[in-house]
Amino acid sequence: MATAAATSATEPETEPQAGPKAEGEEDEIKAAKTRRKVLSRAVAAATYKTMGPGRDQQEEGVSESDGDEYAMASSAESSPGEYEWEYDEEEEKNQLEIERLEEQLSINVYDYNCHVDLIRLLRLEGELTKVRMARQKMSEIFPLTEELWLEWLHDEITMALDGLDREHVYDLFEKAVKDYICPNIWLEYGQYSVGGIGQKGGLEKVRSVFERALSSVGLHMTKGLAIWEAYREFESAIVEAARPIAGFLSPFDRDQTFDSQLEKVHSLFRRQLAIPLYEMEATFAEYEEWSEDPIPESVIQNYNKALQQLEKYKPYEDALLEAEAPRLAEYQAYIDFEMKVGDPARIQLIFERALVENCLVPDLWIRYSQYLDRQLKVKDLVLSVHNRAVRNCPWTVALWSRYLLAMERHGVDHQVIAVTFEKALSAGFIQATDYVEIWQAYLDYLRRRVDFKQDSSKELEELRSAFTRALEYLKQEVEERFNESGDPSCTIMQNWARIEARLCNNMQKARELWDSIMTKGNAKYANMWLEYYNLERAHGDSQHCRKALHRAVQCTSDYPEHVCEVLLTLERTEGTLEDWDIAVQKTETRLARVNEQRIKAAEKEAALAQQEEEKAEYRKKTRAEKKALKKKKKTRGTDKRKADEDDEKEWGDDEEEPASKRRKVENSVPPAGEAQALEAETGLFGRSAPVAIEPPSKQKERAAALKRDLPKVLHDSSKDGVTVFVSNLPYSMDEPDAKLRPLFEPCGEVVEVRPIFSNRGDFRGYCYVEFKEEKSALKALELDRKNVEGRPMFVSPCVDKSKNPDFKVFRYSTALEKHKLFISGLPFSCTKEELEEICKAHGTVRDIRLVTNRAGKPKGLAYVEYENESQASQAVMKMDGMTIKENVIKVAISNPPQRKVPEQPEARKGPGGPMVPRQIYGARGRGRTQLSLLPRALQRTSTAVAQAENGPAPKPAATSAATEAPKMSNADFAKLLLRK
Repeated sequence: MATAAATSATEPETEPQAGPKAEGEEDEIKAAKTRRKVLSRAVAAATYKTMGPGRDQQEEGVSESDGDEYAMASSAESSPGEYEWEYDEEEEKNQLEIERLEEQLSINVYDYNCHVDLIRLLRLEGELTKVRMARQKMSEIFPLTEELWLEWLHDEITMALDGLDREHVYDLFEKAVKDYICPNIWLEYGQYSVGGIGQKGGLEKVRSVFERALSSVGLHMTKGLAIWEAYREFESAIVEAARPIAGFLSPFDRDQTFDSQLEKVHSLFRRQLAIPLYEMEATFAEYEEWSEDPIPESVIQNYNKALQQLEKYKPYEDALLEAEAPRLAEYQAYIDFEMKVGDPARIQLIFERALVENCLVPDLWIRYSQYLDRQLKVKDLVLSVHNRAVRNCPWTVALWSRYLLAMERHGVDHQVIAVTFEKALSAGFIQATDYVEIWQAYLDYLRRRVDFKQDSSKELEELRSAFTRALEYLKQEVEERFNESGDPSCTIMQNWARIEARLCNNMQKARELWDSIMTKGNAKYANMWLEYYNLERAHGDSQHCRKALHRAVQCTSDYPEHVCEVLLTLERTEGTLEDWDIAVQKTETRLARVNEQRIKAAEKEAALAQQEEEKAEYRKKTRAEKKALKKKKKTRGTDKRKADEDDEKEWGDDEEEPASKRRKVENSVPPAGEAQALEAETGLFGRSAPVAIEPPSKQKERAAALKRDLPKVLHDSSKDGVTVFVSNLPYSMDEPDAKLRPLFEPCGEVVEVRPIFSNRGDFRGYCYVEFKEEKSALKALELDRKNVEGRPMFVSPCVDKSKNPDFKVFRYSTALEKHKLFISGLPFSCTKEELEEICKAHGTVRDIRLVTNRAGKPKGLAYVEYENESQASQAVMKMDGMTIKENVIKVAISNPPQRKVPEQPEARKGPGGPMVPRQIYGARGRGRTQLSLLPRALQRTSTAVAQAENGPAPKPAATSAATEAPKMSNADFAKLLLRK
């Protein structure tokens, strides 16, 4: 960059650079010297123009040449050297890549990396017009980084030839300083404006740029010093240039020109010394050396006060210097500190500094914009931050909603708000509910524009058409993409109905809307009917109230008792005798039918449970009979073998020891005579003699002896911190100790590998690995899921499950991760490299995990982690439904379903009510349709209606009598069950 030399000389946190070792560094030093020379000449020209009349024409010529020389100095640094390209191959390759990137952007204009690559290639090929257009398109969609802006500015400065081009560069600088807080861009802006000092208003332009730069980054404790010094050097150069002619001026002219210019330098020193900045001591020493008069006491007091403030800020600045980017935690702590101090300028600055490195963190933007909305309330500042927020994180619906509210709050034109809303719809949200939220925010805004005192207005018609469009959009666009509308409870339609009923006095339209709501699967929820009833109660008539409750009694399936109570309460207070009789008859019939259904369901469940018990009893009896029969057969076999042995002894065949006796001694070597006899016995006819089978009792004794002989693997629980548990290893692994030790030795010194064997001496597939140090055990956990002989090896902390029964190890997140994708339907032959090649076309892939079973076989599932949420959102839009090796894959944001927690026994007890009668469950547990025999009206003690599974939270009933459950005795309950 053109200001690298000047910046390195003034920024305290920049590391000192060694002497020039390359041609590029030498060129940079030469360019810096040239700029200083140009600065001096330009300042001298401005001074003579200010203090010496009649020299306008001469200075104009000098300044123009100086501007050209400055442009040449900048271009000398930024322009690449003379490289010898092989145009035939390299240029053709670049052109093909440019065409591919342009085609990709025509499909997905939000591909950030694609924009950057296209600009790089166009700049490399020297396509100046095309690269300017590419940068313009990218800047309209995304905020550009400091590096991209400086590169663009240097190119434009090189091509600037006249005053119009200089104005174009000024406009470009104005755009650059709005994206992020960049001290280097402000410094470049100030130095470039010096080149136009000879033009009309040039001196005022330079001072205006530097003053704005101080307002923006002058409080920056580590980088603000460069701006102060550059501004002060500029004003000091004017003083030095005017000093030779100051003696020839009259006292009045001297006071108006030289002395006033001298006071500007004094003012800059005093302002800078009153602000806590790094290297303040050097600035104070410089002021003492420069000033001819003693430094005023007030300046010294402000300087000492700033030094004290610097000591308070230093721990936070040092933490930022020591940490690595993006330093979010350090910035959050710094922001908390500034919020406690309460200086608005410093709070704004630390937010801006944090956002430079954390521009893709929506929560940080939300916190910043919320502070500006509630504290500063400056229109231009607030709207600028909101606009930058949605450009950095367009996938976050909360930022768009806050932007619309801020625009309405500050009186932005309706057309601008409408255009912003359309941009929000095309931002690519990752959840269906996000679209419902942004539509609701926009509809609320439109509703607040309507003057409902008029029967009809343009704003009202626009509101109604917007409601209609919202319902169509959710049904077509959102439901097609997410397989759900995102609004199962029809909240938008409910709000529309309330507006029509309460504000427009149009109950007919409200009833039509509620009819549509009920036909979308909400008729079974009592709270939806009660919401409609309350609306009719407030803005309708008794006839429609009664009609709504009668329909609710017939349709409600979750809380029919409550709906019946509300109907009876209505007829008790307002109805006639005929209305009361009809209501009682309908509620009794409905409740009788409900109880009958519950009884049938309970009887069915009880019958199934009885059948399961009978089957279990039958199986138990059958197993016992089989076991007794098997035991009887074994006893008979043993008696028969004993009889055969007695016969052999009786016939004199006792020279040879029986086989059963030979097997009693383990690992013993038979005598030579026996070995020869065995050899003759097995080798004479080529087959072995029949071998007698040991009785069960002898086999058990042998197994017990073998178990006693095997070494016991004892684990010392006190060494859990330095031990890891390794499982899912192949059972066929030979010498596990020798094979596993080399795998774990890179993590640290291995004390012992303890494999676990079965009673027969077979490896059981798991072991303990003990290290010398705890950090080695922690590092060994990184080997989890490493492939060992074709199976994923599980490595987990060594924890005693008896002491920690709830301990579970799962290394992956089970919550919503907006930067990670879940891909299903992959072919089993798809490799990690093949999937990465497909995914990296949509952004920077940080990690890919193919899901396998315990045997290491792929399950056709994968998790892909991108660098940020924006890339993941774009990948979902482009990859969902893609075909890979004849398999159609499904792609969604990673949001694993919550694991169902088994119901605790205490859950049978109702809140504040009696214990629910215990049901008889079968062998498979509670059935899906099993219901309680006790009516819910008796279980419920609170007056609030429980929220339905898919319905919105209900509002309280109109009267307490309508929601209070009647107290019933056991006799009343029996009559209720037997009544027809």
